[in-house]
Amino acid sequence: MRAIDLNCDMGELPEAIADGTQESLMPWLTSVNIACGGHAGDAQTMKTTIEQALRWKVAPGAHPGYPDRANFGRLELQMPAEAIAESVFEQVRALAEVAARFGVSLVHVKPHGALYNQAVRNPLLAEAIAKGVARWSHNVVLIGLAGSQMLEVFRETGFAVAAEAFADRRYERDGTLRSRKFDDALIRDPAEASRQALNIVQRGTVIACDDSEVPINAQTLCIHSDTPGAPELAAAVARTLRLAGVTLSALVRPYY
Repeated sequence: MRAIDLNCDMGELPEAIADGTQESLMPWLTSVNIACGGHAGDAQTMKTTIEQALRWKVAPGAHPGYPDRANFGRLELQMPAEAIAESVFEQVRALAEVAARFGVSLVHVKPHGALYNQAVRNPLLAEAIAKGVARWSHNVVLIGLAGSQMLEVFRETGFAVAAEAFADRRYERDGTLRSRKFDDALIRDPAEASRQALNIVQRGTVIACDDSEVPINAQTLCIHSDTPGAPELAAAVARTLRLAGVTLSALVRPYY
């Protein structure tokens, strides 16, 4: 029976925490990627999200992004590699310190937004991310885009890795994500997101924007918490996978 992790970016929207939207996602997930002060997040949102993850027995991880709150970390920046490494380190350390107060260890680290997408094609940037995490610990899984060279860079720097695919994003024929500047970049329909998730898990493929079939080998699937209707999407994806006999299980924290 195939197993897959179902992750979601969390701790990014204070209003979603306050109105209960964020916690309503938790029952359908196995992992959460928690914003830790770069593109979003502060001590209170980190604390609340860790508490919710504990309540729902969901594995916590760090979600560092460019230190650019004005653009939610989705604008490509040209930062020196050392500055990126230091920023990633400080963000992961900040979340780890909050988690430690609850006796929790971080399981994974997943870059956010433009930092993630640039690292897909830029090995020096991927290396800077890995170096930043390594300053804190090698004892986590690094998440990167399935089929991309960033995963090879993460492996070469001594990390266990998990290849990620997306249930709520459309793909280009080269296996990269369609830019959010296009209106059809997001999948908002729960049925369509469920079909895409099932194809990825069962067939190892995704249908790209030009209708070509792209191979995708993933260990974790993402749903964004800020996608419109995210709770309904997450519920539909989780139910569809389980009905198909897929086991939802969190990534395993590596030990060396």
